[in-house]
Amino acid sequence: MLSVIIPAYNEEPMIDRTASVVSSILSAANISYEIIFVDDGSKDQTWPKIQQAAAQPQVHGVHFSRNFGKEAAIVAGLAHAKGNCCAVIDCDLQHPPEKLVEMYQLWQQGYEIVEARKNSRGDEGKLHSFAAKTFYSLISSATGIDMANASDFKLLDRRAVDVLVNIRERSAFFRALSSWIGFKTTYVTFDVQEREAGESKWSTAALTKYALNNISSFSSAPMQIVTFLGICMLIASVVLGGIALAQKILGQALGGFTTVILIQLFSSSIVMISLGIIGFYISKIYEEIKGRPRYIVSATCGQLDE
Repeated sequence: MLSVIIPAYNEEPMIDRTASVVSSILSAANISYEIIFVDDGSKDQTWPKIQQAAAQPQVHGVHFSRNFGKEAAIVAGLAHAKGNCCAVIDCDLQHPPEKLVEMYQLWQQGYEIVEARKNSRGDEGKLHSFAAKTFYSLISSATGIDMANASDFKLLDRRAVDVLVNIRERSAFFRALSSWIGFKTTYVTFDVQEREAGESKWSTAALTKYALNNISSFSSAPMQIVTFLGICMLIASVVLGGIALAQKILGQALGGFTTVILIQLFSSSIVMISLGIIGFYISKIYEEIKGRPRYIVSATCGQLDE
């Protein structure tokens, strides 16, 4: 059986449409399936819509007590899934559901992870597109995993699902972790579709926050910036110190008040940036050691109630 995990946040207009499209495609392909909507603390009528859709025996729902984020919603869906393999797909249908059939067939051939990679990013603003490309370039460099065209649209074998669910990181990054765990992997490509209803939840500011959280949770590379900045300061100090010493020996020393002020400002900026990076990582450590759950389920519907 294929379990289809669909995170949803304020997706009231899309629930019925998404359930209908996914069901029709998988039924036509004679694939046994279940659909699990995970309501990530929506503020609209997403949960009542999911409860209505759960009148169908193949549709189930999980409702969070508040908004915990898409990563938590994916993990919750995987934890509640009963299928031999699980697929994660966006509720807005920008991930084409038709690809589920191709991905399932590849799984039947023995692949344990089937990743869907983007041929194009669809209709995005230039600033948002630049921010996305910059983020994926940084995360690829930091993790050593090519994520240039990565997405959350994946199909995973039950063994891979069990490994991911048992990873206890609170700030887990699904796209990177699903590649990091290994297993036999293959790829399919897709073009991002136009959203049929509702609005995108991803602003440039949200993407920036998402990038910072995931880079820090999956890599310590930003910590090396502190070392790099320290080396830069050392080189600058040696050069400027040598110049000052040479001028003193040659009797050409001039009043250097402006130079001193600039050096102090520069060095203070480096120190503050370094402290900020270190403090950010300490805050992440603090969040992890508190041991709070990644999500809280306040209600379920469909066969998950049984």
